[in-house]
Amino acid sequence: MRVLVTGGAGYIGSHTAKELARAGHEAVVLDSLQRGHRWAVRWGPLVEADLADRERLRQIFHEFGVDAVLHFAAFAYVGESMQAPAEYFRNNVVNTLNLLDDMCEAGVRQIVFSSTCATYGNPERIPINEKTLERPVSPYGESKLMVERALAWYGRAYDLSWTALRYFNAAGADPEGELGEAHDPETHLIPLALAVAHGDASFLQVFGSDYETPDGTAVRDYVHVTDLACAHVRALCRLAHGGSSGTINLGTGRGCSVREVIAQVERITGQEVPTRACPRRVGDPPVLVAEASLALRELGWVARHSSLEEIVETHWRWFTRSHSPV
Repeated sequence: MRVLVTGGAGYIGSHTAKELARAGHEAVVLDSLQRGHRWAVRWGPLVEADLADRERLRQIFHEFGVDAVLHFAAFAYVGESMQAPAEYFRNNVVNTLNLLDDMCEAGVRQIVFSSTCATYGNPERIPINEKTLERPVSPYGESKLMVERALAWYGRAYDLSWTALRYFNAAGADPEGELGEAHDPETHLIPLALAVAHGDASFLQVFGSDYETPDGTAVRDYVHVTDLACAHVRALCRLAHGGSSGTINLGTGRGCSVREVIAQVERITGQEVPTRACPRRVGDPPVLVAEASLALRELGWVARHSSLEEIVETHWRWFTRSHSPV
């Protein structure tokens, strides 16, 4: 298949483009490069464009003969979304509607959507399955849920086949060292902890040490980015073979606290990571852990690279390589 990968110059999108190529498909990367990286596009052509540009989007579908879409392009910072909800709804929702409209116009009927566990908000029960009530507590989570609901209605009205992959905390780096995480600003725990271990920062801020968790810090289900990439390719192939539309969680079913992550970073790097306690961040639930049996049943997917040790090891290799003096 020739697959349009929106946001394919970003963290998860670039890893998925590599996985598409490994599976024998062709990736066409669409990215505005506002937050993506040109160097991350290595498995297929880069088309520098924005989903707000409807005319350019129509040209891309016509020029490349796209068979299906993997949709990653979005703003994805919870804290930022609390400060700038208009930007998040405009970019994540309105621009996705542009994409869906031009897909339908071009006769492209299959899309895998990069969604998030942030749609669940503060869940009443852990682990979280796909039937858990969606109650987002941030504009980011709300924007993703709005797209999921639009997909369902487009499916009914326009015969669009779709899968929304609600993944938990993406982490790690390409085991072969070709790709990794490079956000600016960086807000994710593991790269921030590695920066302290590397000597790029003097301490790590720990947002919330009074949660009702075993050690008082927030607990998250970390999933290796390569595992996420594999799931997207499997979901796409499932739709191509007539699979039904719907949402699927991607997680390990295991939660790791902030303090557990810090301890693993210290073990892998051999360096101390000093911390500073800070108030909780608005929009951060205490615990997010997946129940991911549906992914096994529907996609034949399990997280094979997602031990905390492998996540930190691969990220540390990437971190030290990308921060090495030229």
